[in-house]
Formats: sequence, structure tokens, C-alpha cells
Amino acid sequence: MNTIGDLFRLTTFGESHGPAIGGVIDGCPSGIKIDFDFIDKELQRRTTAQAESASQRVEPDRVEWLSGLLDGVTLGTPIAFIVRNEDARSEDYEAMREVFRPSHADFTYQQKYGIRDWRGGGRASARTTVPVVVAGAIAKQILLQQNIQIKARVLEIGGESDPERIEELLLRCRKGDDSVGGIASCSITGLPAGLGEPMFDKFQACLAKAMFSIPAVKGFEYGDGFKMARMLGSQANDAFGTTPDGRIRPMTNHSGGIQGGITNGEEVFFNVAFKPIPTIGHGNRHDVCALPRALVIVEALAALTVMSFKS
Repeated sequence: MNTIGDLFRLTTFGESHGPAIGGVIDGCPSGIKIDFDFIDKELQRRTTAQAESASQRVEPDRVEWLSGLLDGVTLGTPIAFIVRNEDARSEDYEAMREVFRPSHADFTYQQKYGIRDWRGGGRASARTTVPVVVAGAIAKQILLQQNIQIKARVLEIGGESDPERIEELLLRCRKGDDSVGGIASCSITGLPAGLGEPMFDKFQACLAKAMFSIPAVKGFEYGDGFKMARMLGSQANDAFGTTPDGRIRPMTNHSGGIQGGITNGEEVFFNVAFKPIPTIGHGNRHDVCALPRALVIVEALAALTVMSFKS
């Protein structure tokens, strides 16, 4: 319910306007020297108030480590941490006590639990992705030691791919009290062949499940994805050949590094579609687009997914 992963697990807790949010990482290998500066930089990538089109909620996002570390080295025991919410303004949401905002989780939470945290969406807020970024930053450091790298980028926002046009579009949305969606593209390189199971724990299935845990995500595709539905088999097949050093490998990568639910040693690449932010006309305390702040979240969840297979 609030946990992702198997052998390498993250459980998160907290609400957007509560005292703090946090997480517990279980299954992290011992003896890992943690680069805390890298974690801070990763959090900076998703933080607010970096651009005029982003939410102006100011959160320093300082991590308080509670357990699992000694002199910056992992003990192999649960790593617990919190990040305090310092710029929550619950009074801004007073009018939402009795109102269900369109396209938010207000109505469904009320129906499921009989009660909801109306302050900024509570548990449904994107604020709760902070612990994911922290855990993902640790997972990335472990994976980097195995030459596995994960990188996400903005593919398009509102149908635009040119950075200048994207920025103009975002500013127009801010001034017009509107929002816009976008697509993130992510690549995982350095993965060995053989990760994933042939049926219900296919590598791409676990990857998709992780991506759909991000608020505002509405679509996922890997490899050539939906374009394959318009291709012929002769166009889509990844035929095998032999490299100069005698290795057998696919000569193309339409399948995105995964065949039969199992990685084949090639680059794994996938796209994630984000809907427009549902909060509009509510001042400058909300993003007008989930991207680019969501890129680090995509990477973090990809890293946690890989760790589930690598641990």
C-alpha cells in the first residue's frame, strides 16, 4: 500500500501539510558510503520555486537521518529519515473543506476512507514524492558502482519540444491560471541481461507500476511503444547478429531492452505521460506542469525498480 520494492524496500509516510514526510528503507546493503551532497542535489532538482512557472512554495528539504547509518556508512539495518514541511499554509485550503476539486483525489479519498486531509491534498500531494527521491538517490549510488546509469529528460510539454517555446507556454499558462501536460523520456544503461520474470513480475510491468505511482501520470510505454501498433513485424523485430568481439546481440532495439519480460542487456528506454496539473486558478503555489521537476522522481523510481532485481 505505501511500500515499493521487495528485497530493497521503501515505505513512505506523511501528508503534504503535516509536520513532516519521511521514509524507511529496508534491505539496503551494508558498507555503502553515502554521498549526502548528491542526495541534496537530487532533492534540489525536484524542489519548488526554481522557475516562475513552478510552485512558489519554499521548502529547503533538509533530510534528518534517524537510523541505519554510522559515520555516513550504511549498517544494513532500516534507514529511517524525515523531511520537515516548513512552508505549509493550510489556511489557503480552508475553502476546500467541503468542496471536491475536479480531477483531484478529494472525492475518491472521501469515498474510500470516510475522511480526507483537505490541506493541499494530504497523502495524494506530489509533496509525498520527496522520500522517493531520497531513497532513489541512495539506490542510484549503489547502481553507479555497477556502471548502471539512469537519466530522464523532457521529451515534450504541451506538444512542444523546443525549450524556448516550452518556457513561453509555461509562462502563458501561469499568467492565464491554466496548466499543461507533458512527456518524460528515461533511459537505463548498463543493465545486465536476465533481470525480470517471465510472467507477473516482468521487468517492464514492475517499471510501469512504479511510474504509475507518481501523481499525474496517465501513460507509460517502453521501446517503440504505441508506434509498434502501426508497424509491420519485419519493421519491429530486433534481429540478432554477432559483434566484432563475437558477442550475440540484437542489431536494433525496438523492444527497448526487454524481451519476454526480461532485460536483454541493451538500453532500456521508456516514456511517461503526465496530465495537466488539475489545480488551476489558485495563485502561484502550484506548478503549471509536472515537468521538469518530475524527472528526478522518474529516475528515482526506475532506480528502486532495478534494485528490486539487483538486490
